[in-house]
Amino acid sequence: MRSLFRTLTLTLLLALAAGPAMAEKADFLVNADWLEQHIDDPDLVILEVRYHPHRYYTVGHIPGAVQVQRFKDLGDNSRNPIMHFPSREQFQESLRSWGVNDDSTIVLYDDSVTALATRVYFLLDLYGYDMDRVKLLDGGTNEWTAFNTLSTDAPEVEPGNVTLEEARDDLVVEWTDIYDDVVARRDDDVVLLDSRPNSHYTGETVVGAPRGGHIPGAINIVSLDGANGQTHLWDTMDELEELYADLPRDKTVYAYCHDGFRQTMAYMQLKALGFEDVRLYDGGWAHWGRAKSLPVVEGDEPLGGDFSL
Repeated sequence: MRSLFRTLTLTLLLALAAGPAMAEKADFLVNADWLEQHIDDPDLVILEVRYHPHRYYTVGHIPGAVQVQRFKDLGDNSRNPIMHFPSREQFQESLRSWGVNDDSTIVLYDDSVTALATRVYFLLDLYGYDMDRVKLLDGGTNEWTAFNTLSTDAPEVEPGNVTLEEARDDLVVEWTDIYDDVVARRDDDVVLLDSRPNSHYTGETVVGAPRGGHIPGAINIVSLDGANGQTHLWDTMDELEELYADLPRDKTVYAYCHDGFRQTMAYMQLKALGFEDVRLYDGGWAHWGRAKSLPVVEGDEPLGGDFSL
């Protein structure tokens, strides 16, 4: 009865918000009602990535969800900065410890407008997992707790046997690619996307690196603007189209953020919109901003100073 009431309530609210027709969203999104119906499926694995990981135990998590620690589990801990992408072996070991098999259906969620969970999604795609089996909980913990409770008990996990493939070389770029293609040659077939907040892009706010600003040639589209900051629900496809209206679909897109979460959100948004060639900078601003020999532009324009010539 509660599930039926919840479904009817959400349907009414969405209908009032969307008008006569229900607004279309990305097909990898599921809502809490879907998760409630599938939570006991034997092949389901739920992964939680909280901004403050201790809240998995103190505030609680969706029953059965396995904790993913965003820094330790989602970066290469042997490199500096730490949020370079983990190796296939590292990530495979983590997935197995979370109970993931080759035929698992994986539901990802967080408490951070889904930006953290998108990092897991991208890594699964990078290493060849069947992405038809990967879902993102729209609204995260906000959506779930509207009608359901959390648990503070960590589940017992039977180790999985997932086997990943070698990393796809069409999804990642290094700083040398950006320096060559964008900064030096200004390749017309490449667009550099900075998905950070605008104050980070302009250099007004300096976070996690000794310098502010952006990579010369980068345009700024804030990936977090593609979701509601209060409800944590994703925008409709039409709204995402509007957000990325100035980004040409026929170009190769190199995207970056600070430490690799907002850029993976941009990746998912662009793939949902049908962009075919989107690649992420392994290291992001945490790397570029620390490498003091690499050039930086401050302000609202992609190019400035010596790079405006």
